[in-house]
Amino acid sequence: MDKKSSVINSKFLSHGTLGSKDLTATRKFYEEFLGIDVIQTSKISLMIRLGGNHIYVVVQDKNMLEMPRLNHNRIDVENDLEVDKSHKAVLDTADTWGLYNISKPLEQHGTYSFHFWDQDGNCWEILSNPVDGYNWIFNMGDLDGKGHWDPELRRSRFKTSMRN
Repeated sequence: MDKKSSVINSKFLSHGTLGSKDLTATRKFYEEFLGIDVIQTSKISLMIRLGGNHIYVVVQDKNMLEMPRLNHNRIDVENDLEVDKSHKAVLDTADTWGLYNISKPLEQHGTYSFHFWDQDGNCWEILSNPVDGYNWIFNMGDLDGKGHWDPELRRSRFKTSMRN
């Protein structure tokens, strides 16, 4: 894919931002439950990362509103079995960690996944994806028709990986 000219000479999508009502509880959840690397950057902020160079800044906001599902965060796991194990862990420890609105795992947008919200109101999706995440879809370029909502997309991903 060719790099198109743009007004901003962008070089890297460096970070996103999440909110936290209680940094201590949030850090414990990220480290002990989600397995995310965490550092504290100030009295009111953390930085987190997992599996790459993209960082999330986590800022304390005691009045934070619930994140809409559309704006959820994704964590990739190895395969569908790990999605199912993760789903069971979320259900089993929901009261301990303050997790809620836990969906059932299903095939969607080329993967197998489920969603839940944490004690801060952040929405998470746990999904099975190849090593490079959604790059397998991005590398297809512009998609016509149903695009990443097409149920055949997931099956085509497995057929392609079996040929390589």
